[in-house]
Amino acid sequence: MAKKKEVTVEERLRALYDLQLIDSRIDEIRNVRGELPLEVRDLEDEVAGLNIRLEKLVANLEVVDNDIVSKKNSIEESKALIKKYSEQQKNVRNNREFNSLTKEVEFQELEIELAEKHIKEFKAQIEQKKVVISETKDRLKERENHLKHKKSELDAILAETEKEEQALIGKSEEYKKQIEERLVKAYTRIRTNVKNGLAVVPIERGASGGSFFTIPPQVQVEIASRKKVITDEHSGRILVDAELAEEQKAKMEKLFSKL
Repeated sequence: MAKKKEVTVEERLRALYDLQLIDSRIDEIRNVRGELPLEVRDLEDEVAGLNIRLEKLVANLEVVDNDIVSKKNSIEESKALIKKYSEQQKNVRNNREFNSLTKEVEFQELEIELAEKHIKEFKAQIEQKKVVISETKDRLKERENHLKHKKSELDAILAETEKEEQALIGKSEEYKKQIEERLVKAYTRIRTNVKNGLAVVPIERGASGGSFFTIPPQVQVEIASRKKVITDEHSGRILVDAELAEEQKAKMEKLFSKL
């Protein structure tokens, strides 16, 4: 049985830095989108909320309209009763019956006054609700136009970057499979905990990339020898020498241009 080729430390470092370059490119693409997806989602929620509010306002307006119709019907019923009681007063046999009918007439007149007062109040409510409905419609139209603009902006960015992003995500997973699980877990942990998601960085002017802490010359020599995986004691990042970084960047640039 053929012996499985052992991966050298240098090969691991190159694979890790390649993975970092791929993931950083994914980060760049997502940064271009920025907050747009969240803005679109918030606008969609706001438009949906305004539509629900508008539906409730219109439904409430219909209820008030029905209340007015109901009060108008009550007025007509009261008028009919007044006419009926007034006719009956002409045929009463004593004052008690007359006074009783007079009270019924007065009660119905009060019912008419109360119904007319309610109708007046309902009409005032309708005018107020119409103002709110108009304002809500204007707000909805403005938000819908803003949403349309933001969606168009997002769709344009997605059209340019989605294919590349998906290809890069596939490449990222592919490269992870080439690296031992222990290192992938360490890389992922560091990437999650450090600024800008940079878990593997080259030495720049005697310090780890993005850091102001100088790395001792002896440690720099060890990093350049590529004999073991070395991390920055201050940031926890995995360190690679500048020459290796430049070589892998050139390699990855060719890969990115094909995606």
